[in-house]
Amino acid sequence: MFQLGFVSAILDGKSFDEVIGFAGQNGFESVEIMCWPGGSGDNRRYAGVTHIDVENFDKTMIQNTLSKNGVVISGLGYYPNPLDSDSAKSEYYIEHIKKVIRACNALEIPVMNTFIGRNQKLNMEENLKLFRKLWAPIIAVAEQEGVKIGIENCPMFFTNDEWPGGKNLAISPAVWDQMFEAFPTPLFGLNYDPSHMIFQHMDEIKPIYDYKDRLHHIHIKDVKVYKEKLDRVGIFANPLEYHSPKLPGLGDVNWRAFFAALTDIRYRGPVVIEVEDKAFEGSEEDVRKAILTSRNYVKQFLP
Repeated sequence: MFQLGFVSAILDGKSFDEVIGFAGQNGFESVEIMCWPGGSGDNRRYAGVTHIDVENFDKTMIQNTLSKNGVVISGLGYYPNPLDSDSAKSEYYIEHIKKVIRACNALEIPVMNTFIGRNQKLNMEENLKLFRKLWAPIIAVAEQEGVKIGIENCPMFFTNDEWPGGKNLAISPAVWDQMFEAFPTPLFGLNYDPSHMIFQHMDEIKPIYDYKDRLHHIHIKDVKVYKEKLDRVGIFANPLEYHSPKLPGLGDVNWRAFFAALTDIRYRGPVVIEVEDKAFEGSEEDVRKAILTSRNYVKQFLP
């Protein structure tokens, strides 16, 4: 029913073979593989990680490694800002997204996961207009290649460098409706992460029912909102001043209702753990424990 996996970004520094070997040895069925371009210069946490170079890969080697370990790739991930106000950066990001989509087709991987992006110098209406223009060629490539696109619903607004408004438009159902109206192809959907609804004080369960036909990929990540900090700084503060990503079960997501909803809609696909809990970043052993602790918690909801 559900294909349990994890996002490879947390294993930065490990080779593709090591990532897949770890997955196979520890009961994971899938991995979302990061595909940032070499030398991207992105210093954001969990960015810039490359476990498959989409411009230079050996399909046979990749398939042999997957087969040997009994693991599949749930999707290829690359999360830049395609609507960046710097047109040169925007063009570069868009062209690499296209390369990742083509690699999905070549490797028979069903979905490419990314962000819509956001021009922080424009308002929402202006950004949506820009989105319709810049994303048309991306959608065309996806349709040509027969590959799904999963847009993560992360605002990408956490710290000062992402102010104001963050770097990703796809923050809410109101925006998703306009996205899917602009590009109605069923290949265009969500890489849904419930944690990003919590700190916005939004229902994390209802979108599962409302967008059941657009759920191409699922991220499993929790988040804790610290009410005493929120009371002090208010909702206009940078979000990391009052909330923090956590391992599944250690935050505020209602996981019982979440998985009940996924079964209600007959979801069949990847549920992929995304580890971004700072409490588990002290050592390689901490990272390993974070992945396995998350697995142990999520397994209670899986067959």
